[in-house]
Amino acid sequence: MSDTASDAIADREPTFRENVDIMFGRAAALLDLGPGLEEKIRLCNSTYTVRFGVRLRGAIHTFTGYRSVHSEHMEPVKGGIRYAFNVHQDEVEALAALMTYKCAIVEVPYGGSKGGLRIDPSEWNEHELESITRRFAYELIKRDLISPSQNVPAPDMGTGEREMAWIADQYARMNTTDIDAKACVTGKPRQSGGIAGRVEATGRGVQYALQEFFRHPEDVALSGLSDGLAGKRVIVQGLGNVGYHAAKFLHEEDKCKITGIIERDGAISNEAGLDVEAVKQHVADTGGVKGFSNGTYTSDGRSILANDCDILIPAALEGVIDRNNADAIKAPLIIEAANGPITAGADDILQKKGVIIIPDMYANAGGVTVSYFEWVKNLSHIRFGRMQRRADERSHQALIDEMERMTGKEFSPEFREQYTKGADELTLVRSGLDDTMRVAYQAMREVWHARADVPDLRTAAYLVAIERVAASYRALGL
Repeated sequence: MSDTASDAIADREPTFRENVDIMFGRAAALLDLGPGLEEKIRLCNSTYTVRFGVRLRGAIHTFTGYRSVHSEHMEPVKGGIRYAFNVHQDEVEALAALMTYKCAIVEVPYGGSKGGLRIDPSEWNEHELESITRRFAYELIKRDLISPSQNVPAPDMGTGEREMAWIADQYARMNTTDIDAKACVTGKPRQSGGIAGRVEATGRGVQYALQEFFRHPEDVALSGLSDGLAGKRVIVQGLGNVGYHAAKFLHEEDKCKITGIIERDGAISNEAGLDVEAVKQHVADTGGVKGFSNGTYTSDGRSILANDCDILIPAALEGVIDRNNADAIKAPLIIEAANGPITAGADDILQKKGVIIIPDMYANAGGVTVSYFEWVKNLSHIRFGRMQRRADERSHQALIDEMERMTGKEFSPEFREQYTKGADELTLVRSGLDDTMRVAYQAMREVWHARADVPDLRTAAYLVAIERVAASYRALGL
């Protein structure tokens, strides 16, 4: 972003799109990209806007949808489709840009894309939503904006497995001889070509990102926290798919205490820890957190962001931490499970306070990582583990038997069962996701600690991503 543009927004909170450009610009200024390449990487390649009608309830209703392609340095391009009444072009383009950088960070071979449909899903029943989704998909498919080889959507806010199954079926109807039709979208139900572990992948990725952060004492020391995740107090903003799974895994597996949960109707807190499953069920039953018996309720959910805690996880919408509330944040460590939850102005304030921020383009990349595994599965037409699982079991069993024969001692039943069990699809997916999050974090922290002009993990993440995208463009002759 130019100095003139930056000056023009200095006295107001930037838009989501401007925030992404500002943060991109801070990193790009540290690189020598050459004439024009910086602009080429920053700008969105194209955005298609469609307005289509669907006859529902005895009348024609017109809907507006978007599909944005940010970068085609690698194809296909990848990015979710969100359903929200306030979705607009700038938001979709900002999300598409983040997808480009996200894919580069975790080294999945995609360019960045994003889609949105201006709709409130709660206003329509399932049959009506299917009709709307299929017509939207039709408009995108006929322009190659949904395709296994060119543009592969996934779920986002307001969509899920159900909508992806409808889109995949619509693509198959329009491309009856495409043997790879199921690979046109990811995040599908298992019975429709999906993959084990995809539903919880983004939340699982947040957990793995925090685990990797705590493997590096030097980084933990910068946050002022003690070693290890056990006992850490966590506040989660948004108990949707991502926030719920992140909170669930951190509580059940890493022994964190979830001391605050923020939802649309307010927030609940309990310093002794909240039962995530119980809160989730209460939200499902009542539509919000109000009335949950084992916590203190407040209608001003945003105020809980400033509660004392060790880790803050904004896991809902963009811009929830801005210049108005950033100074009140007490958490020494923030991990961005949502896209763009911290504005550029808030980022400045938090950095000056010494808060460590694990950035969104890395922290919530679990979804696209497991989507990549699903896409590969669909293209290979075989589930992971099918050919080698039993062979591994027999090999491990033979080793156990021989060691027991040689030593005259028996292994415990628990060890025998754990060691001889072959890896199924879910085990392999989790292993691949864990490896991806570890390697990506290490790439960021290497830049963070090696360069004096890189003050934080977000700048380091952008540097890694931009350099990888730039290398791809240079290889193409740009």
